[in-house]
This record gives sequence, structure tokens and C-alpha cells, in this order.
Amino acid sequence: MEGNSSYGTSWADQWDYGPDPHHDSYNKKSNTNNSSSTAKYKQKVGEGFGKTKAVASTGFKKVKEGTSVGFHWIKDKYQKTTQKH
Repeated sequence: MEGNSSYGTSWADQWDYGPDPHHDSYNKKSNTNNSSSTAKYKQKVGEGFGKTKAVASTGFKKVKEGTSVGFHWIKDKYQKTTQKH
């Protein structure tokens, strides 16, 4: 199990002999129309976040309601089996 050790080399370290890429070249794009582009993406991300938040809220409410119903069902079954006749 030596290969699975977190202290050993990773798969990429073992098989990738090339140098690691530098990400500086990606950040050197021109800044023309960059602010309008950024605003557009911020708006889309904001809209997506709002939708995600609404879906998550609805899902949480459904889980909460289902859990509550489940606990009441278990409680009723338990009380029926423990009642003395």
C-alpha cells in the first residue's frame, strides 16, 4: 500500500515529466471592454445565485416537512405498540 500514501508522489508527479504551466500569460489580456464584460457576468451569476437559493430553500422545506411527517408516523407506531390493553 505504499503507492496510496499521502506522503508519496502523486500520479501526476510520477508520469508528468514536463514543467508546470504558468498562469501569468492568461492574466495579461487587454482591459478593453473588460468592465462591461465583468458587469454582465456578475449579473448572470447573481441571477443564478438567486435561482439556486430559491431551489435550495424549497428543497430544505420539503426535507423538513418530510422529516416531521416521518417522526410523527414513528411516534404513532411506537405509541400503538406500547399501549396497554
